[in-house]
Amino acid sequence: MGATTSTTTSTLSTLTTTQIDSFTPYTHYASAGYCNPSTTLSWTCGADCEANSDFIPVASGGDGSDVQYWFVGYDPTLSTVIVSHQGTNVDTILPIITDADFFLTPIDTSLFTTVNSGVYVHNGFATEQAKTATNVLAAVQTAMSSYSSTTVTVTGHSLGAAISLLDALYLSIQLPNAMVNFVGYGLPRVGNQAFANLIDSTLPDRVAHVNNEEDPVPILPGEVLGFVHPSGEKHIMDNGSWVVCPGQDNDSTECSAGDVPTILEGNIEDHDGPYNGVQMGSTCST
Repeated sequence: MGATTSTTTSTLSTLTTTQIDSFTPYTHYASAGYCNPSTTLSWTCGADCEANSDFIPVASGGDGSDVQYWFVGYDPTLSTVIVSHQGTNVDTILPIITDADFFLTPIDTSLFTTVNSGVYVHNGFATEQAKTATNVLAAVQTAMSSYSSTTVTVTGHSLGAAISLLDALYLSIQLPNAMVNFVGYGLPRVGNQAFANLIDSTLPDRVAHVNNEEDPVPILPGEVLGFVHPSGEKHIMDNGSWVVCPGQDNDSTECSAGDVPTILEGNIEDHDGPYNGVQMGSTCST
């Protein structure tokens, strides 16, 4: 697949209210990723758990410090296994993205066994994903077997979205018969052009990353450093409409790369939402 970065298009479209509402269950799962594993394993995490009351938890883990929280379970209404990873608060996400650990590093082929050379990812994000990869895989396999499911949806917000995007690729490789989807919120850039192209080809039309208004996190790390988003952006405008932004890093002013050309023109308060009324981590924060 050839590069499609920095695409301006006049064919932008907006989602209907029904289409926007279809994201809400996943938004609550992403928000619940901030909750202590004891509450996600018992599914007693407050409003986010109550919003998906029929969810059946299978496993959870992390300590919220060295290892981000995560949980896996099955949603019988959506007929999919759910994987969610904890994000991080607005006070720490920018340093995490831009500190000395932001450099591009070759993807770990011991985990991503079918990936060719040339695919590079954010070192810090890759390190975090590797900490839980095998435990998440085992939990997903258990859930798929227990509930006869071949569909997996990986979600998360912020750092959790970055981990989840890597997980979506990892699970698609390790579980070739599964249909893996990704729904992320406030996703920073995770890898280079080859990585973005690989995501587009491996998960065609199964990636959605939702960006809220002038949130600066989705424009970091910068394209000048070699980072590129995959396709699938949905950008929430100031008036609440959701714009579908075709291609990678679409630079229309209705999409994040054009609406927030520099971090100085962003508003970090937009990072946590609201995403169609859901404020990330509002019922259980880190």
